[in-house]
Formats: sequence, C-alpha cells, structure tokens
Amino acid sequence: MEKFGIITNADKDQNMSVTRTIEAYLEKHNKVWTKDWQHFKEMDVLLVLGGDGTFIQTARQYVKFGVPLLGINLGTLGFLTAVEKDHVIRALDCLMAGDYEVESRMMLTGRVIHKGQTIAEAGAVNDVIINRTGFSRLVELKLWVSQSLVDIYAADGVIVSTPTGSTGYNLSAGGPIVYPENDVIIVTPICPHSLTARSIVVSGSQSVAVEIGRRRKTQQEEAMVTYDGQTAVRLETSDRVEIVRSAERVKMIRLKDSNFYEILRNKLGNV
Repeated sequence: MEKFGIITNADKDQNMSVTRTIEAYLEKHNKVWTKDWQHFKEMDVLLVLGGDGTFIQTARQYVKFGVPLLGINLGTLGFLTAVEKDHVIRALDCLMAGDYEVESRMMLTGRVIHKGQTIAEAGAVNDVIINRTGFSRLVELKLWVSQSLVDIYAADGVIVSTPTGSTGYNLSAGGPIVYPENDVIIVTPICPHSLTARSIVVSGSQSVAVEIGRRRKTQQEEAMVTYDGQTAVRLETSDRVEIVRSAERVKMIRLKDSNFYEILRNKLGNV
C-alpha cells in the first residue's frame, strides 16, 4: 500500500499523539497520506482512529468509495477497531508488506413505511433497532420474514443485526455471535414478555419486516427505529420497518496474523 487516508476521533486521541506517530512513520517510508475526505476515494486504505462508533460512522459515510478500512482502537472494547494503539506500527508494516486480507461485510437497508408511503430510508453496518419510547412499558411488534408472519412480540424492542453487529447490542440482548463474513440476518427481541421468544437467524436473501402493533385500544404506541444508533426515526402504531440486505458492502482489513476468533477471545476476556 502506498496511499493512506487518516480519520481521527480527536476526543479519543488526546493531543493527537497516535495520529502524529502514524503520520511520521508514513513520511519516513515515503508514503502518501491525507486527512482530506475529498481525496479518500483515491486512497488504498482508510485508517480509522477511535472506537467502534467512529468506525461505523466512517463506514457508513465512505462505503460508496469502496476503499477498505482498518480500525485502530482508542476506545474500550472495540470489536471493529481490531488493532490496539500499541500495535499500530506493526499494523502499518503489515499493510506496507501486503500481509493482510480484505473482508467484505454485508450491510442492511431499512425503510420506514407510514400509511403506505416510504418516509425514511437508511443503511446500517451493525444493526437496525426498533424499540419503545415515551411512557410505553412494552410495545407490540409483529415480525415478518419474506411476507410470512413469524411471531408477535410484547417487548422493549427488537434488534435486526448483520453478522458484524452480532457482537454489539445483539450480544448484550442474548443473541448469537455469528462469523462476520456470513450472509445472514439476525433478529433478537429485547426483553420479551415471554419465555419462548428467542433469536432467529435468516438468510441474507430474505427480507425482514417489523410492524408496530397496538396493545391498548385508546393509545397510540410510541416507538423509534435507529440505524447503528446514529440515525433515528419516530414510529407510530401500524408503521412498518422493512429491512433487507444492502447492495453496498463494507470492506475491512484483517491482518493475517489475527483472526475473528482470536479477537473475540481477547475482547471477551477469555484468555
């Protein structure tokens, strides 16, 4: 690799010390680097310094460029930012030597249907979450997979996740961990009012729809859909969120001396 884009969360990189270390190392090796987003599409890689939130925001914003991303963890857990800041020089050496692989990760697209009309649409790297708001104690959620009714939840909400997002909120809600390059969609209810409600995993070629039901005849249900926790749309009774595999895919770099299961083991503390 010869050309490097650098994206830094300044709140995470105090005094920009890690960023400056990277810049100096690239200059020492006569590599091109830029922080100007207008030139990102010309780069061989985008180095993303921050936490998983920074990585997801960058992926959503620049996925259209088709440039692979490498996350450098300046946060806490960091499943997506797999390179720890103490190993950044080794990671740069691997990139320069071609000692890496590029993974292709699926995304989701979610449309909000209100009274038969699409009122919002957005993409997600991790998940699309429909959850209760306001004074609603529980919300009724009708789950459909490819036009077939699967279940009706009385719950705090439901998470529709990519394999990449399976280690996020989905994991905290008791959902399964899925290998990130699989082509599936994971659906996990949040605190369901039932002992039998469980996560389901469906093919990435299928569609998932969640409809807001009415638990009280005289009261509109209050709910919200969020995309990666960064974009939100309010929902009402009978609104429907239709979720499919996106046409866009995120390219992520994995260094050859690491793998998903090693990262998983280290991040979960089972070492």
